[in-house]
Amino acid sequence: MESLSAVLLVATMDTKGSEAAYVMECLSEAGVAVVSLDGGIMGESPIPTTISREEVAKAGGKTLDEVRAIGHEGKALAIMIGGAKKHVMDLYGRHEIKGVFSLGGSMGTTLGTSIMRALPIGFPKVMVSTMASRDTHDFVGTKDIAMFNSVCDLAGINRISQKVLRNGAFALAGMVKGLRDFVPSEKRLVMLSTLGTTEICAQQIRKLLENKGKEVMFFHTNGSGGKAMEELVQVEDVEVVIDLSLHELMAHRLGGGYDAGPARGMGALIKGIPTVLVPGNIDFLATGPLETTKRDFPGRIYHSHNAAITAVNTTAEEVRDFACFLGQRCGGAKGPLAILVPMGGLSAFSSRGGPFYNEEVPRAFAEAIKEGLSNELPLRTFPYHINDREFSEAVVAMTETVVGLCQK
Repeated sequence: MESLSAVLLVATMDTKGSEAAYVMECLSEAGVAVVSLDGGIMGESPIPTTISREEVAKAGGKTLDEVRAIGHEGKALAIMIGGAKKHVMDLYGRHEIKGVFSLGGSMGTTLGTSIMRALPIGFPKVMVSTMASRDTHDFVGTKDIAMFNSVCDLAGINRISQKVLRNGAFALAGMVKGLRDFVPSEKRLVMLSTLGTTEICAQQIRKLLENKGKEVMFFHTNGSGGKAMEELVQVEDVEVVIDLSLHELMAHRLGGGYDAGPARGMGALIKGIPTVLVPGNIDFLATGPLETTKRDFPGRIYHSHNAAITAVNTTAEEVRDFACFLGQRCGGAKGPLAILVPMGGLSAFSSRGGPFYNEEVPRAFAEAIKEGLSNELPLRTFPYHINDREFSEAVVAMTETVVGLCQK
């Protein structure tokens, strides 16, 4: 079989040596060469590795004996992660690896996924983990990590671990092989934020822009989606950002469930990417179960989306404060910027007859942000609901305007 490019295998070899050796056999069977890295601390590796634990510790700024003497497993692991990342990014920078595989329990998963999150989206990543059936948000973050549930503990090779590890190894081999003939899109990229409550608008915008030859990338503003958009704005060649859903920023200010942090929305403004801002989905907060929401946000209007998610209304005063904050932030924009406000409602929840319909909310936003903006920044209001086709067409027209300003 034709040999593919090498992949990196990361494990704590003292405790997962036999499992790592089996994965190497599977990858070899698939025609994939292996570069191995031992991130273990105690004990010894039963198999030879390309990058030893001593080398990993040294890259982390300490000797292995010094790491062992720390006496705190979390702090010791942090040193090994730092050293492992340096080795891995060096291999990646020299184009010596085309994918990464790791396996482990909680500590091994922390090691493996920390390395994977340092690598770009599209670089194949497979993690076989005892933690994969739990909440994996902290492990995956905003990257495209394929998590395989080990089902049983990774303690030797048995009829279950054998199947799972083999599937994971061949999955990675397939990913690496598939990249050889992959040709990325050369269309101009538009990034667009949305939620289900502005999906009609987002889809209308997407169709209009795709008809103009653009590539449109959606980000669901549920916390992780906004973080991913902010990261990708920094590394992708983005023509324009349409921030249709500012829900995450409102959540950050008021304690909602979809908080993406204080830097949400700053990436495009600082980088000078043409941007169209719409105050979509700031008329409500997405929170937890109804009873918890009533305790945390008393005296509001509640809408049970499902058993796990409750939406609560935001007040005109909260929206006004948010607009003042946003206006100040927009003053630091280094590229063309426009703000469009649909006066007929900011989400499906605030459509006429919806649970949060309140004409005062979009009016409060428009009035407050107008006071905080310079005359050079265009503010446009429209007598439409955010999901009306006429508003989608207005957004696309303004998108062309801000892109044109950047090209002059």
